[in-house]
This record gives sequence, C-alpha cells and structure tokens, in this order.
Amino acid sequence: MRLVVKDITRRHPGAAAAVLDGLSFELEGGTLVAMLGPSGSGKTTFLRCLIGLEPFERGEIVAGDDVVLRGTEQASPAERRESIAKIRARIGLVFQSFELFPHLTAVENCALAPVRVKGVARADAEAKAVELLTRLGLAERLKAHPDQLSGGQRQRVAIARALAMEPKILLYDEPTSALDPSMKQEVLQTLHRVDATGVTQVVVTHDLSVARGSEHVWVLGKGKLVEEGKPDEVLVSPKHEATRKLLADWR
Repeated sequence: MRLVVKDITRRHPGAAAAVLDGLSFELEGGTLVAMLGPSGSGKTTFLRCLIGLEPFERGEIVAGDDVVLRGTEQASPAERRESIAKIRARIGLVFQSFELFPHLTAVENCALAPVRVKGVARADAEAKAVELLTRLGLAERLKAHPDQLSGGQRQRVAIARALAMEPKILLYDEPTSALDPSMKQEVLQTLHRVDATGVTQVVVTHDLSVARGSEHVWVLGKGKLVEEGKPDEVLVSPKHEATRKLLADWR
C-alpha cells in the first residue's frame, strides 16, 4: 500500500520548537524503508502520529487511495476518530518492548486481536497464527510463553501478532534495540521475510545493519526529512551534513 505524508506538524504543548516540522514524503507499496535520525529528531513521534496514538496539528496522512487522516486544526474530532479507525485497520505497529501477554502462548498472543477486534473464529485465528509463526521460523515454539523465548523469538512473535491483523503497512519502533548483536541478524532476516509478502515496512532504527539491509533510507533532522535514497548512497556517500554527522556519531 502506498503511503503519503504531507506537511505533518506536531508541537508538544509548551515546547519551543515543533517535534515534526512540515514532514513530507511518499512511499510506494511493498517497500522496506529504514528511518534514521538522532534522538529527538521526531522518529517515534512520527510513528505514533501515523497510527493515531498521538495527535498532530497540521498536515495529512494518506494510506492507499481513500483513507486520509488530517490534523486537529483541519478536521473535527469525529472526522479524526473515523479516519484513525480506518488507518488502524491498514497499519500495524510493532512496539519496541514487544508488549506480549506473559500468560498467553505464542499462538494465543497472535490470535487474540483477530478474535476480539475483527470477530474471527478462534479456530481460524489460531490456524492463521500457526501459519505466520511457522513462516517466521517459530514452528517449534508455538506453545511457548514469552518468558520461554529469546529476545529475537519474542520480537518475531510480536511481528507475527501484528501481521495477524493483515496490515498493508507495518511500522517498527527500534526492533533491535533490546537485542544482543547475535540476534539482530535474526530480526533483519524476519524483515526480509515480511518484505517478500508485499507488506510495506517502515523501520525506525539506530542500527546500521538494519539500514544497510533495507531498500530505502530516510534521515530525519529536527522534524524534517533531510535526506533519502538507496542505502549504498545515503550510508556511503551522504549529501547532507546532518547525515554525515549522524553516521560519524554511530560508527
């Protein structure tokens, strides 16, 4: 699904500067993009605005051809509620801390939302959960609880749970930040498995290995998109000083 963001502005009450300051971009469907930027550049705020967890004052988000979410200064609360419900039916978010239910197995974690939110029959939801978990390499851990899984395995369960809602766009907030280096490659392989299904993915990350393995890179600075392009362009020969400084700080 194509995603278009037009002039998004978000200013926290009392803040001197906007967190998002006219952020704009277009993303074609089926693309795996890494979003980079220093702390405070607006990456996580953008994800939260995109899925309706945080308001933005001006601008609009277009998911597909017919779903538009506008800022609080441009749309009524009722219009925004309707748009947010439609957005959430198309966009999923994988939280940084996984947010798995500790008392449920991997299958039960993945089946819960389709049953409760979409009214899917439990047997059908669990069959879909088994299919997704198997596709992500967890066929032998279907009945395991979160505390019986490694960090990389919990991350994959969280991704499978998001995919169970059949999103067209999947967002990730720092998917490797809680993992040791040996598990980061595991998550990158999972992103490529999801990419093969045609789901559009936006990955907020500080991990250069994830950025190198993406198809496109965005760099945020002070709430704006300062540079974008292929990984071998942006990460090897950056054009913007903010990108060069960011990469120097990370290496």
